[in-house]
Amino acid sequence: MSLTDAVLSGASPDDLRRAPLPSHFTAAHLRVEDEGVFGDAEDKDVRRTLHVGEVPMPELAPDEVLVAVMASSINYNTVWSAKFEPLSTFRFLRAYGREGGWAARHDQDFHVLGSDAAGVVVRTGSGVRRWRLGDHVLVNAARVDDQEPANQADGMLGEHQLAWGYETNFGGLAHFAVARASQLIPKPPHLTWEEAATVPACAGTAYRMLVSDRGARMKQGDVVLIWGASGGLGAYAAQLVKNGGGIAVGVVGSEEKAAAARKLGCEVVVNRQEIGVGDDAGDDPEATLKAGKRIGRIVRDAVGADPDIVFEHVGRSTFGISVFVVKRGGTVVTCGSSTGYVHQFDNRYLWMRLKRVLGSHVANLQEQVECARLFTLGGIVPALSSLFPLAEVGEATRLVQLNQHIGKVGVLCLAPRPGLGVTAPALRDRIGPDALNPLREFAARPAAVG
Repeated sequence: MSLTDAVLSGASPDDLRRAPLPSHFTAAHLRVEDEGVFGDAEDKDVRRTLHVGEVPMPELAPDEVLVAVMASSINYNTVWSAKFEPLSTFRFLRAYGREGGWAARHDQDFHVLGSDAAGVVVRTGSGVRRWRLGDHVLVNAARVDDQEPANQADGMLGEHQLAWGYETNFGGLAHFAVARASQLIPKPPHLTWEEAATVPACAGTAYRMLVSDRGARMKQGDVVLIWGASGGLGAYAAQLVKNGGGIAVGVVGSEEKAAAARKLGCEVVVNRQEIGVGDDAGDDPEATLKAGKRIGRIVRDAVGADPDIVFEHVGRSTFGISVFVVKRGGTVVTCGSSTGYVHQFDNRYLWMRLKRVLGSHVANLQEQVECARLFTLGGIVPALSSLFPLAEVGEATRLVQLNQHIGKVGVLCLAPRPGLGVTAPALRDRIGPDALNPLREFAARPAAVG
């Protein structure tokens, strides 16, 4: 029996151990020879550089596990990777490889992408203690060095923390993935593989930003302005705000996305098109202030107060508005910059009104486990909308690149069909299958772009 067949048949740990490890496996990957393929092209279509094919199986380090990936999902870092912007990820792999030892395996002429995965542990390194073959797991996108002193305080503070499947090789958009044992999270047993695969990178990131004592420390009654409230990050932020007793105010780009944001728990929804916030909004200080005042009036009229927290990940086009609109003494918490890293804002509104800007990145393992528990309690549900097979990973990533998606875009890897992986059917029935999939009605395919 092959290892793949053993996994799909639900084989025992002993049978998984006896199944031979394949020498190669199927993976979504980049090729180093494509680094210069786009040149000065205006549309850097990720479908040109994302390949699905065989790559060699690496040897496991003592602290690593091999996961048979049943499902994964698309994050924006896959778009960056496939565009080779802002940097080619092969630079990350070369830098990591220069550390030598086990790190040298990552410096290849291919790069297996993917920062999310749900699957089955099929091999463990000699130093792995807490995980066994056959365990159902999720993979945290943060790859940390547990021997680095700072990580004993917070796993995200270490200088050698890397984004798995972006700054490292052998990520989750594949039939098999390599992760450190310190990245593993128990899979919520009532979720399917494809539902669970949408959780770690986005839900964990949103949890740290809003709920953790290392984030904005949201409390009951807080008004939270959420940019992109119908996207992967925003969909989880809206639910965390509602579940935590806050008031979610979503900002979205279309009426369809507004409907999705309301379904996720946003009490107020603002359409960016109606207030004139385009991708170039951050370049004009006067336009920034005008947009901030318009949003501020809408929020005050609706809920009677300015935002206590702004959930920021859009970056250049929105950051100045975020700093302006958050209340005196409020917090702008940011984890990304999909429209550009260089931000302009009027510093008077920051220092004179005693506001805070807080940087946040993924989540440490304890935060991830706490976040996953909320799914088991039924307070938070998956943000899955569209679902693609691994063979169509280019189309899945293109959907995210063009911002035509709602929620999270899932990818089936080894799972032969949707709906598998549930080991707690009674819990699933109690929460309700329909309640677990609020965004599936918004599944979409990308429009053709010439």
